[in-house]
Amino acid sequence: MRTNTLKEKIERKQPVFGLFVSIPHPVIIEMIGHAEYDFVIIDLEHAATNMESVEELVRAAELAGMTPLVRISKVERTEILKVLDCGAQGIVIPHVEQREQVEEAVRHAYYHPLGMRSLNSGRPGVFGKYPLTGYIREANEQVMVVPMIESVEGIRQSASILSHPQVSWVLEGAADLSQSLGVPWQTEHPDVQRALGALYEAAKQCQVPYATVARSKEGMALWAERGVYIYVLGDDRNTAFRAYEQKRNDYGNAGGLI
Repeated sequence: MRTNTLKEKIERKQPVFGLFVSIPHPVIIEMIGHAEYDFVIIDLEHAATNMESVEELVRAAELAGMTPLVRISKVERTEILKVLDCGAQGIVIPHVEQREQVEEAVRHAYYHPLGMRSLNSGRPGVFGKYPLTGYIREANEQVMVVPMIESVEGIRQSASILSHPQVSWVLEGAADLSQSLGVPWQTEHPDVQRALGALYEAAKQCQVPYATVARSKEGMALWAERGVYIYVLGDDRNTAFRAYEQKRNDYGNAGGLI
């Protein structure tokens, strides 16, 4: 099985950068890789991506030297099994509010003795080329489980959720958290920032690395001062749109045309 380079970097507390990927085309992954990102989170929650596309996106991430993770749409045995059998090296679980959600995901994501993931000799196990007992051990060492905390209840239960030994790191979800707090899309609202601070403290208490979705350079600097080193810099669609918009406006203004 491929070495999870993201896991190694996080263990060294090395700054790492990732993007959500919602456009289901391998060229997008290639471009992100050439831009020297460390990981991608292929999105099954908000994007119209099918499982065949997931496998192609995972393969592109491997070729680009990035760690491929998948944000699943729900904690469900077959979906978790399929994305890992495609070669994803971890799952991101949206809307985690109870420790039981992590427990169920772990049961489906890991082989015995950590879980009961269904045995298979597909592409992560090189189609049975090597002894599968060794693959099982390696898979349990390489796969990551990442809960997203994005509600008031999730914040309230965060210490319990993050105390699970198989939690690799935690990702904040300020957007949905803002809605849960009654201030939708106001991610800089004091209530949202206080809740994120509580999540950060729970992560420190549980010795779980904290990941932020960096939404501004100022926010990036703030979290860097706190010692955070895992950053998700938005998604591919938003990043591309902003670049297209900026270039059109810059050139239009330079020519006095807009």
